[in-house]
Amino acid sequence: MRRYQASIISGTYRPFLTPDAPTAVTATAGDASASVAFTAPTNVGGGAITSYTAISSGGQIGTGTSSPITVSGLTNGTSYTFTVYAQNTYGPGPKSSSSNSVSPVASVSVEYLVVAGGGGGANVFGGGGAGGMRTGTISLNPSTAYTVTVGAGGAGGTASGSVAINGTSGSNSVFSTITAAGGGYGGANAVGAAGGSGGGGGDWAASGRAGGAGNTPSTTPSQGSNGGSGSGQDAGAGGGGGASAVGGNGSTSGGGAGGAGTASTITGSSVTYAGGGGGGTFTGIYTGATGGAGGAGGGGAGGVGMNGNGSNGTANRGGGGGGGTREYDTIGGGSGGSGVVIIRALQAAASTTGSPTVTTSGGYTIYTFTASGSITY
Repeated sequence: MRRYQASIISGTYRPFLTPDAPTAVTATAGDASASVAFTAPTNVGGGAITSYTAISSGGQIGTGTSSPITVSGLTNGTSYTFTVYAQNTYGPGPKSSSSNSVSPVASVSVEYLVVAGGGGGANVFGGGGAGGMRTGTISLNPSTAYTVTVGAGGAGGTASGSVAINGTSGSNSVFSTITAAGGGYGGANAVGAAGGSGGGGGDWAASGRAGGAGNTPSTTPSQGSNGGSGSGQDAGAGGGGGASAVGGNGSTSGGGAGGAGTASTITGSSVTYAGGGGGGTFTGIYTGATGGAGGAGGGGAGGVGMNGNGSNGTANRGGGGGGGTREYDTIGGGSGGSGVVIIRALQAAASTTGSPTVTTSGGYTIYTFTASGSITY
């Protein structure tokens, strides 16, 4: 004769037919909630497990089909433990042992600035696009480590022979769910690359080359602008796009200017980030022409003349590299500037990795990451 035993919550479980209890139940506090992780039982009884139920010591319940399960409706500052049971078509199995005790706490509101690495300029002649720039506010769960990735700037195009070399695009910067896209490279007799801001187009073709698309992938608000176009053979190349303005088009007067970046006061003072790299220009025919100016916010200037190197974008501003003016020897485009991630809140973090610089202003504690790491509140 098979014996039945009442479940704590509802129904009955049938030994040998219902699942065994989950094990290794571990709780992590959230904001008025907890995430309850567990190991599924090896013995599932007479049929596959259809659901799991997590129960708090205060009676709140969460359900799911796998680990972890979120239990909501908890009171911040109150301690809870949790048990979990599995259920199949024969009913609920026995409860697990209790989890560790946790106390939910309110989420932390933080402001962020995420700037990606700028694109590198071509050796002939397009300027690199600025790294994507994203700002806003996000809520973080306490006691959770959030990864910070700081994108590198793209390399400028350089050749040892008579070869037109594009720059390389910058790398993405990431904080939590926020990704800023690396700036597009400047084109060498080629279309500029798409990116956070687009790279400038080259000018070796008779009709010039188009600049790359900015705000790629698309974000709201926009993270960057399009690159400018080259003007035609032996004239000026397009400047890379910046956070707030498109790159200038090249002309017979010179390379297009890099698009302007955007100012931020997240550190307590106004700093401009994500300026595009200026386009280079060839002056063998058009005397008096000038390289495109770098965009405000760390954009490198474009080269000028037969042997003009593009200037590098500014490190930790995400500026695009300037376009160079020669396709051989060691003349090349400027490298893009590396990105930066800045986070501030009205409370200090519990811990960080990556050695961010820590400052305070107006009641905020500010963390400036110039290398990858993490932050936990």
